[in-house]
Amino acid sequence: MAITIKSEREIEIMREAGRILAIVHEEMEKALKPGMSTWDINKIGENVIRSYGCKPSFLGYNGYPAAICVSVNDEVVHGIPNKEHIIREGDIVSLDAGVIYNGYQSDAARTHACGKISAEAQKLIDVTRQSFYEGIKFAKEGNHLHDISAAIEDYVVAHGFSCVRDLVGHGIGREMHEDPQIPNYRQKKKGPRLEAGMTLAIEPMVNAGRYDVCWLDDDWTVVTEDESLSAHYENTILITKGEPEILSIRK
Repeated sequence: MAITIKSEREIEIMREAGRILAIVHEEMEKALKPGMSTWDINKIGENVIRSYGCKPSFLGYNGYPAAICVSVNDEVVHGIPNKEHIIREGDIVSLDAGVIYNGYQSDAARTHACGKISAEAQKLIDVTRQSFYEGIKFAKEGNHLHDISAAIEDYVVAHGFSCVRDLVGHGIGREMHEDPQIPNYRQKKKGPRLEAGMTLAIEPMVNAGRYDVCWLDDDWTVVTEDESLSAHYENTILITKGEPEILSIRK
């Protein structure tokens, strides 16, 4: 599949998909608290998505059984919500959500502190989020895709953490996963040249320890191999003639 350049009409639809997804994340963040289950937060997210006439991107995707990926502590991504999994004081919780609006997708993730967390855990969350912003400094027409990848890893490593290598960001549009793949670590090649109209989901996944991960027996949940904490931060962005536009944050 070639990298798609979106028309102005498509971009307008994706802007609205992103605006709605930003609200979904705001509502989940407000609701998140110790004592609730990961299933509870999933249902809150799904209800908000549907209240805007959207469909949850993840529900049923390749058999995934929920609307929101809820990953706690050493779970990197794709944690399956469970009524028995209670979120506790001191946990860090990654919420990954997507919406389908008028046939177009938006995808975003955030990691939140649940109550009082360790200084190291807070640093991990902060560095992961900032690494996204370091990356998109290079998300401009004329630059190359892997300029983004290199900037993300350079920032993460400088702060003593590591970028997951088994999972990457991706193009997005009518499909949740489109070309190109977007690694969060340095590449030997420059990668494709960026053009205005490209829409990308850039998503650093950062471990406090080594970058190695493994999959649990549910075939979805990815965890750190060394059981260290992991954080995730993602937005859907638009490449323009100038600065990139973040579609999944409310202005």
